[in-house]
Amino acid sequence: MTSRSAKATARSSSEARAVARTQTLIKGENGIGTVRRTTLPGGLRIVTETLPSVRSATFGIWAHVGSRDETPALNGATHYLEHLLFKGTSRRSALDISAALDAVGGEMNAFTAKEYTCYYARVLDTDLPLAIDVVCDMLTGSVIREEDVDVERGAILEEIAMTEDDPGDCVHDLFAHTMFGDNPLGRPVLGTVDTVNALTADRIRRFYKKHYDPTHLVVACAGNVDHSKVVRQVRTAFEKAGALKDPGAVPVAPRGGLRTLRTAGRVEHVGRRTEQAHVVLGMPGLARTDERRWALGVLNTALGGGMSSRLFQEVREKRGLAYSVYSYTSGFADCGLFGVYAGCRPSQVHDVLKICRDELDHVAEHGLPDEEIERAIGQLRGSTVLGLEDTGALMNRIGKSELCWGEQMSVDDMLARIASVTPDDVRAVARDVLGRRPSLSVIGPLKDKQASRLHDAVA
Repeated sequence: MTSRSAKATARSSSEARAVARTQTLIKGENGIGTVRRTTLPGGLRIVTETLPSVRSATFGIWAHVGSRDETPALNGATHYLEHLLFKGTSRRSALDISAALDAVGGEMNAFTAKEYTCYYARVLDTDLPLAIDVVCDMLTGSVIREEDVDVERGAILEEIAMTEDDPGDCVHDLFAHTMFGDNPLGRPVLGTVDTVNALTADRIRRFYKKHYDPTHLVVACAGNVDHSKVVRQVRTAFEKAGALKDPGAVPVAPRGGLRTLRTAGRVEHVGRRTEQAHVVLGMPGLARTDERRWALGVLNTALGGGMSSRLFQEVREKRGLAYSVYSYTSGFADCGLFGVYAGCRPSQVHDVLKICRDELDHVAEHGLPDEEIERAIGQLRGSTVLGLEDTGALMNRIGKSELCWGEQMSVDDMLARIASVTPDDVRAVARDVLGRRPSLSVIGPLKDKQASRLHDAVA
């Protein structure tokens, strides 16, 4: 039999676990830019960034689920569910949800990525309690009715068709498949016509219950906000929905390393009657936790991040072979991508690919001059700050940081990390990343002879 003292100890231990824990992660000057985190009993994390000088606030909820969490049969379920959470709860209809934010001039939306999903609303600071109540209600009280699933299926199929009609967008999905093959990271976030048609309300409900537990969620709020008030309002909303059931639950950790991607020399071509050919030439990049990502960011900026970048100058300015040409990086938990995109006339495809491949090979072997690296560092620092000038961008930064890294970094620290990148750092990451054999994805009306030569670009 358990003694009274043992029972009292167990009870006091349980009560201790049930206390919300609040930490100041970044201390701003005079409260400006201060980032705080509170972890509620039940494992829900709430992070805020205070910016008293604005009159707006952006409230978002990030879910630790993306398309890479889907089985082949469930491809598209995460995005489908994102749509359905706007269709109504036990307290609100779809019209009630949209009308509530429209009535105060607010903006509301969501997006699904390969490793996370985010729902958000941007409002006047005085209307933040409404935004919190509506978004929390959507995330905790969705009813996912059969009729809503059937109606929204049509909208999602139209979204897939819209993407298919934009080859400049579609080629990036093709490149993911070229690099990752038939696994979750290689499949489209939207799903396919077949998988979307096969999804049922019951399967989506099970997916919802599995992945929208509070331990899998991060609440992020930025703007003219009071952290304590946001915590109280969020806690009230989740408790009202009965969502914080287990006081001892702890948040899920950021995704860890799962595998290393190594692909080379693959070519995929989709023939389509378009005016341009759309190409992505690229290779494996770096995981988002790799410390070399700062140097890769500088390299990416110098190669294809602006009008003074090498690729823009060589392909567009000097030769006029493309209107749009750029490079980009994508970092996931365990791997990444580096890609070069260009849209050009089909007759110019091989000229464009040769120039891009020659530039990548040259930089891999010889590196970049110091002056190009210095210019890229300045450009990256400036664009980083300019990209964080609104409350929506701030909410994205702190929400994604908490979900993907489990920590926060101030803007000053980010700028310092970029500034600390040396020319040798950039040259080393160029050798490692650009020195790999690339793969290629192309969408466009290439003739058989042209298509047969695509492998030359990755040889």
